[in-house]
Amino acid sequence: MRKLFLFLLAGFLALPIFGQSNVLNDQRTEKGFQNPVIPGYYPDPSVCRVGDDFYLVTSSFQYFPGVPVFHSKDLIHWEQIGNVLDRPSQVDLSKGGASSGIFAPTIRFHEGKYYMITTNINLMFTNKAGNFIVTADNPAGPWSDPVFIEGVMGIDPSLYWENGKMFLVWSAMNHIGFVELDSQTYQMIGEPKNIWDGDGDSSPEGPHLYKKDGYYYLLIAEGGTEMGHKVNIARSSNIDGPYTSNPANPILTQKRRDSASSILQGTGHPDLIQAADGSWWMVYLGFRDTVGKQHHLLGRETCLAPVRWDENAWPVVNGKGWVDVDMSHVQTLPQVLLPQASNKVDFKDGKKLGFEWIYTNNPVLDNYSYANNQLLLKATSVKLDDPTRTPTFVARRQTDVNCVVTTSMSMKNAKAGDRVGLTVYMESRGHYDVALIGAPDGSQQIELSYRLGEIKHVAKTVKLNSKSAVQFRIDVTNSHYAFSYSTDGKEFLPLAKMDSFFLSTETMGGFTGILFGWFAEGEAGTRAVAAIDWMDYQPGSEYKSQSAF
Repeated sequence: MRKLFLFLLAGFLALPIFGQSNVLNDQRTEKGFQNPVIPGYYPDPSVCRVGDDFYLVTSSFQYFPGVPVFHSKDLIHWEQIGNVLDRPSQVDLSKGGASSGIFAPTIRFHEGKYYMITTNINLMFTNKAGNFIVTADNPAGPWSDPVFIEGVMGIDPSLYWENGKMFLVWSAMNHIGFVELDSQTYQMIGEPKNIWDGDGDSSPEGPHLYKKDGYYYLLIAEGGTEMGHKVNIARSSNIDGPYTSNPANPILTQKRRDSASSILQGTGHPDLIQAADGSWWMVYLGFRDTVGKQHHLLGRETCLAPVRWDENAWPVVNGKGWVDVDMSHVQTLPQVLLPQASNKVDFKDGKKLGFEWIYTNNPVLDNYSYANNQLLLKATSVKLDDPTRTPTFVARRQTDVNCVVTTSMSMKNAKAGDRVGLTVYMESRGHYDVALIGAPDGSQQIELSYRLGEIKHVAKTVKLNSKSAVQFRIDVTNSHYAFSYSTDGKEFLPLAKMDSFFLSTETMGGFTGILFGWFAEGEAGTRAVAAIDWMDYQPGSEYKSQSAF
């Protein structure tokens, strides 16, 4: 089963009025798409359909707000409409670390109500057990405070209803657990039982139940969430088993001769959904092995595949049991395109950070404010290096293999040792930072530094002649993060290039991906403030090679 870690946090972003259409209904196509359909660190997808609308959630681990919620009309174009866990009362991410906190969620719709069930690993071994349910009348929120399911030990819970009864399946160490729940209290009725051990591979997890043609189908992932990840399925005439494995398992894996050269690898943790036209689809996670040598940076991303599911037959994924980035051959649902979102974030005219911005652990929201068309970050003595406490740090995901990130910022009230800047952040033990720092003589300088495991190093410093705003830029490719700076917003001077290999998931470990974010830190008693004017994120041309090895 996957490694157990810990952590997550809370938010101050107002929810939008949901129901207003943001789609461009006159722009439609019905053929082909590119994986991932939700790029960047958005793993463990789960999906439900209500009429012609699809709603999807993903894991969030140690970050707050938790469990992002997406909406789509076609399963291809997704818009984030909120976060399920957006209040401190809903989630405790304290005393955890990298890849802790909120594990794989499931979203379901039943009798007019939305349900999200998940695991807070930070609470797994407390009297609350860690698995909980929240509900909402609107998937955009607000969602209720959690109800914990006592006595359920394990991860990846999922719900199923039939004949007025509510059932729970989950990954219980080395098998799939099953139990009936009280539909009002969400507590167990009777004793849980083991209904399937999987197909003999490691880590049977991510179970979901479906019923079709008189059979109950149990869909799971096996093989661990790395290169050997795969999707297996079993079925039974009885909901509590015994379950019989599909002789053609795995129904999705990249560990095949034809798919071994694809940059899309590690496919698994799936959920199935039937569209209104009767077609079946699978959402699942995968990662793009763009660094090479079986290393990736962006985390596990949400992908899509068509499924053929004939009567009384086993489901077949993409006609061949494997997938790729280029899915242009697929006949899709009528595609409903979304308007092009702005790549530039600023704080003019009362604008604030959107749903996609996240904090690590439970943030101290008083350290973030808006004034004079700027976002202000109050420095504290908690550093980015601290694995269990909350630094002043807010970030967005890297969603493109190649991109350019530019920001303009200044530091106020600085004293010697204060640091405010821009970071390429994988976790507390792995990040590249470019910062303004206070010098002993009262001036400021630019410092480029890194933390890689136990190694900390200052790669370059540059003395500044003023305390005006400075622009930092990061040119990103699959192999490097190249840092530069400007004092006039026009001419950028190079600092250094950092090798992306050392921030990859396979090097640093964990379940998340790269973030770009601002931070502010200093010694005890610091009064330093990072004043952020804007950030511009520009995607570059995608990595073209289809060979990962």
